[in-house]
Amino acid sequence: MNLKGKVAIVTGGNSGIGMAIVLELARQGANIVIDYVANPEATDALEEQVRALGDQAIGVHADVSQVAELETLIAAAVKAFGRVDIMVNNAGIETRTSVLETTEEQYEKVLSINLKSAFFGTQLAARQMIKQGGGGSIINITSVHEDWPMPNNTPYCVSKGGMRMLTRTAAVELAPHNIRVVGVGPGAIATPINTATMNDPALLKKLDDAIPMGRMAQPAEIGTVVAFLASEGASYITATTIFADGGIMQGSPGL
Repeated sequence: MNLKGKVAIVTGGNSGIGMAIVLELARQGANIVIDYVANPEATDALEEQVRALGDQAIGVHADVSQVAELETLIAAAVKAFGRVDIMVNNAGIETRTSVLETTEEQYEKVLSINLKSAFFGTQLAARQMIKQGGGGSIINITSVHEDWPMPNNTPYCVSKGGMRMLTRTAAVELAPHNIRVVGVGPGAIATPINTATMNDPALLKKLDDAIPMGRMAQPAEIGTVVAFLASEGASYITATTIFADGGIMQGSPGL
């Protein structure tokens, strides 16, 4: 998975799955642009970790739900490193609200951060990749819930379902430019978004029992999937989602 000389942007890159992706891409030799909207201290510390691996990194404060700030993010990558080879649309939030209780504000916030940012992140990264030549890879961090319903988290599921079709349709459109678009669908991951579950032994056991592999994943296990998909080893993979879920989507109680 040699990514030496490649330039990667990771949105929502200073915590959770995003941080794990940043570190794994750096381990494989990529220079990294870390997008963030909060905790600049965490971004500074992550930049140091990347440099310790022998690569370069810059942090860029950009609200990726705003197209103008996505444009600034792409421009910062080109200014610092000359190009963009890998775009990881990772930023995401959830409200844990149902279709009956979700407000317009909640809906718009989730769809803007999760889906709108991935759409225009894909568009702007692809335009830069076409301009510079040589193709590239765009990786959308979706979820098992792009396909698997999660009652009482409806806006999130809607956003991830949209990312599923964004990935497939954009991949078909961009294939003639040698740009691959692939989704990564994590299952339950040990990140801050799942703190409440991890801190409740009964809830954690219920979750673990529902996963055929019997445990949540560590963020690094998603990072390695992303690094593979960004590499030449995945040169014929596009327009699909790779699920890293410990088998949870296929679990069955038996009848």
